[in-house]
Amino acid sequence: MPILHGEQPEQPSAQPHGSRRMAESFGADAQRYDRARPGYPDALVTRIVTGSPGPDVLDIGCGTVIAARQFQAAGCAVLGIEPDARMADFARARGLRVEVATFEDWQPAGRTFDAVVAAQSWHWVDPVTGAVKAARVLRPGGRLAIFGHVYEPPTEVAEPFAAAFRRAAPDSPLNGQPARRPLDLYQAAYARFADKIRETGQFKDPEQWRFDWEQSYTRDQWLDLLPTTGGLTQLRPDQLAEVLQAVGGAIDSLGGRFTMSYTTLVATAVRADAS
Repeated sequence: MPILHGEQPEQPSAQPHGSRRMAESFGADAQRYDRARPGYPDALVTRIVTGSPGPDVLDIGCGTVIAARQFQAAGCAVLGIEPDARMADFARARGLRVEVATFEDWQPAGRTFDAVVAAQSWHWVDPVTGAVKAARVLRPGGRLAIFGHVYEPPTEVAEPFAAAFRRAAPDSPLNGQPARRPLDLYQAAYARFADKIRETGQFKDPEQWRFDWEQSYTRDQWLDLLPTTGGLTQLRPDQLAEVLQAVGGAIDSLGGRFTMSYTTLVATAVRADAS
């Protein structure tokens, strides 16, 4: 079972943007989310910034400003849109301008941007409505960039996790998946994002980028991150404890740490000039 279960489309026909309860479950512990979740490759941020006509960025589903901080550090002025008021409060406390709304319901009030980004959040947006609205709020030549991580832990960690999750939450709709899902399943999801962008007729031909990198985790670091993932944010404390105990034991058997191979996928396109 993938560690990001519930945070990427489960299957081609899935409509995760309709799962508002899960989408807004991550703010239950915003501080842990901000502490444990990884940032994004600097090369990705640089490529978006240099490929945009100016510094004004709209961050859809900004969460705890993990991505926004990186764009601010690159010299951008960032406005966040966040449906979870708890996440929005956390982001504001760290200096980000945030408006509370889903992207579909958000009112731009005539404002336009040089880049619209969605970091690990576009699957919570209606893909048709979202692409059309992104085109509407982008200046000609502005860039839409949808990106997120694929991180499937090693088999020695993934299989004990999947078994423990099935025991702890036997009725979860997330059960029945393999312990590790292939990268091409995620790539197919980003290809569908690109297709919806293309169908608007308001963008130049979309591109797909890929960034591969690694990060080492200790047992404690990984157990800190796990409760922030979609399938675990809604477990009862006893269920969560059972899963964490099993995963902790698996990491102990590896010497107390492991290296995670990350792939960050991107679907991106430039707004065509107004005709």
